[in-house]
Amino acid sequence: MIWLLLLPWAALTAHTAVNAALLRRLRTTTETPNEITEKVAVLLPLRNEADRVTPCLEALLAQRDVPNLTIHVLDDNSTDGTAELVRSIVGDKVNLIAGAPLPHGWLGKPHACQQLAAAAGDADVLSFVDADVILGPHALARATTMFREIRVTLLSPYPKITGTGRLLQPLLQWSWITFLPLRLMERSPRPSLAAAGGQWLVIDRAGYERAGGHAAVRAEILEDIALARQIKRAGGRIALADASHQATCRMYTSWRDLTAGYTKSLWASFGSGPAAAFVVVFLLFLYALPAAATPILAVTGFSRASLVALGAYVLAVAGRAITAYATGARAWPDALAHPVSVILFAWLTARSFALRRRGALTWRGRSL
Repeated sequence: MIWLLLLPWAALTAHTAVNAALLRRLRTTTETPNEITEKVAVLLPLRNEADRVTPCLEALLAQRDVPNLTIHVLDDNSTDGTAELVRSIVGDKVNLIAGAPLPHGWLGKPHACQQLAAAAGDADVLSFVDADVILGPHALARATTMFREIRVTLLSPYPKITGTGRLLQPLLQWSWITFLPLRLMERSPRPSLAAAGGQWLVIDRAGYERAGGHAAVRAEILEDIALARQIKRAGGRIALADASHQATCRMYTSWRDLTAGYTKSLWASFGSGPAAAFVVVFLLFLYALPAAATPILAVTGFSRASLVALGAYVLAVAGRAITAYATGARAWPDALAHPVSVILFAWLTARSFALRRRGALTWRGRSL
C-alpha cells in the first residue's frame, strides 16, 4: 500500500506525457507553406536593445510566403543608439516609430505594443515579436497558417529558449505541460485557464480590438497572460504551440540579467502572497523534498520509504525530460537537476515579493 503514495507524481507525469503528445507544433517539413494572402503586421517593441536586435531584424526581413507583410518597429525612448542601429540595418524597409512618453498608469511594454498596433493600419493579423526572438524564414507563414486553421484569436508559438538559464528557463514550458490541460484550455471560456508567452504572439486584429488591446492590460507586468485572459473574456479562443524548430529566443545572456528578469515579474504570477506561498511550498514538497529525503531515509534505516521517495524523484525527472523532448530543450543532464530548478524558482519568487514590498523593482531603467 505504501506505493500508493506515488499516485500524485504518477498522475502528473502521465498528464505531462498526454499534453506532450497533444501539443500543437508548427510544421517542420521542407514543403513550402501556402502563401498567406491576409495582411500581416509584425510589431517589434524595442528599448535599449542595440546589443541584440540585429539578428531579429535580419530574420524578419527574410520572412517568406507572406507577401502582404509590413514590419513596424517602435523605439521606446532608448538611450543606447537602438534607433540609429535599426535605421542602419533596415533603411526604409520597415516603419520605424519614435515612442511617445510613457503616460501615467501604463507600463512600458503594453504602451509600446498599443502604439505598434495602432500603426499597423488595416492589417488582419498582428504578430508581436520580442527583440531576442529569431524567426526561421517560414516561421511567420507557418504560424499564421496554424492560427487560421485551428480558428483561434490568439496563438502563442513558443520558441526554443537558448542562452543562460538552462535550469530555470524550461520551467515555464514544464509548468504548462505538467499542470495545464492544453486542449481543454483552448475550448474553455474561463479566463483563469489561460497561458501565453509574450516572446511571440499571433493575434487576430478584430479579436484584439474586441478585447481592448493592450490598453486593457496597461498596468500588467505579465501583459501576455493578461491579454490572453482579456481575449477569453471577449469571447475569443487561445492556443499554445511548440515553435522550437521554427524560432529561437535568447532571453538572457547572464545570471544577473536572468535574476533581474524573473524578479521583476514573479510576484505577479500568483495573484497574492498567500497564493504564491502555497504554490512554492507545493512545488518544493513534490519536486525538491523527495530528492533530499531519499538518502536521509536510506541511511536512517527506512528503506521502503526511501524507495518511495526515490520513485517520486524519478517520476519528477521523467516529467521534466518529457517536457524537454516536447519543446526542443536539453533533457540530460538538466532533468536530473529538476529539484535544484524548483529551489531556485522558490528563491526568486521570495526575492520578487521582497523587492516589491520595498518598492525596489525596476526594468530597463524604469521603476515598476
